[in-house]
Amino acid sequence: MPAMFTVDDDGRYVPEKWAYGRWGADMLNGPAVCAAAARSLELEHGQDGFIPARFTIDLFKAAKGQPLEVRTEVVRAGRRVHVSGAKVLQGDIEVAEARLVQLRATDAPPGDEWHSEHPFDPPADAGLDWWHRSDHDWSTNMADHQNSGRKSLWIVPLNAVEGEERSPFVQAVIAAESTSLATNWGSRGVGYINADLTVALDRLPVGDRIGLRAETHLAANGLSVGTATLFDSSGPIGTGMVTALSNAAAQLDFSAEKK
Repeated sequence: MPAMFTVDDDGRYVPEKWAYGRWGADMLNGPAVCAAAARSLELEHGQDGFIPARFTIDLFKAAKGQPLEVRTEVVRAGRRVHVSGAKVLQGDIEVAEARLVQLRATDAPPGDEWHSEHPFDPPADAGLDWWHRSDHDWSTNMADHQNSGRKSLWIVPLNAVEGEERSPFVQAVIAAESTSLATNWGSRGVGYINADLTVALDRLPVGDRIGLRAETHLAANGLSVGTATLFDSSGPIGTGMVTALSNAAAQLDFSAEKK
């Protein structure tokens, strides 16, 4: 798979063409900024025997087509809970701030529990492309799904860094950023831009494909809140949540686009 970044001698993330977004010609996309923060936090603070249970990133400012520097720190190093933080900068400008909460894996408590059900039926013959479903059958043609129907995605996330082995955690974060697409995509395209992303996982994904199914979409005052369930080929792995702000002047219209 193509990668969004290379890493220079100073450890900065140098964007490749796949890191650029649709909102502006010199603007990095949300998955790229999230990937840089997630990779640095895992690389510098990942803990053996712990699950990366929650990743949250606040997207303060649009990132330009320039190298990203990520500075990390330990917030709390506990026996069962490990918390680390990251600042994503371009020069002296902070464009995002992230936090990773890792929880030690352990046995489940005794007794029977209620578990929510999340059926998901991915396409049987999916290639290395994005597949979409709404009121239409699964297809890679985005124009088929520009409607007010409930959205599902089945995708192969891009690599974060060129020449680097894929990290299941970073791939989950990259995929989860599409919670915005799954929940905010309507009959005239996507008119909301993300202010943040929260990813909650109870396990890491297996395989190279990750699915999303829109669960909630609430909107008022030009703001939206959306949640999606995340899946791999074995079943649900967690939840993505985004809050977003209306950006109607730069609405993304996919009505004529095919993938």
